[in-house]
Amino acid sequence: MSKTITAQDLHIHFGHGDETPLFKWLIASFLMGKRIQADIAAQAYRVIVEKRQRDTPRKLANCSHRELVAMLGEAHYVRYDETTAKRLLALAHKLNDEYAGKVGNIVAASADRQAFEQRLAEFDGIGPKTVEIFMREAGALLFP
Repeated sequence: MSKTITAQDLHIHFGHGDETPLFKWLIASFLMGKRIQADIAAQAYRVIVEKRQRDTPRKLANCSHRELVAMLGEAHYVRYDETTAKRLLALAHKLNDEYAGKVGNIVAASADRQAFEQRLAEFDGIGPKTVEIFMREAGALLFP
């Protein structure tokens, strides 16, 4: 069984109205939602968000596919590196284009938690597991 990695483990601290930790946790959840070891997913998060400072949707969207594949490779996240890079870029672009780059705008566009979860699942590569991981830590903040 894979270890459960929390936002706190990744030094992500949520605050009301603070968009950056929500995006960081979304990226971490996205990476951990795949069939890959949690430690490798956490390392991929650290490489992309901390080392390469792709900590906003705009910064992530400005990566090339090749750069993202290289970052994933650096973290040994190689099993799904090509598709993950493609889907991370799609996530960043959709978040920028449809929600002005803010997870909070997905919340604002959703009638309730269920509608929010459905909107999250509309992002390519986000399935039930990723939604579950994301909501495990952000749900109470977004829907008190």
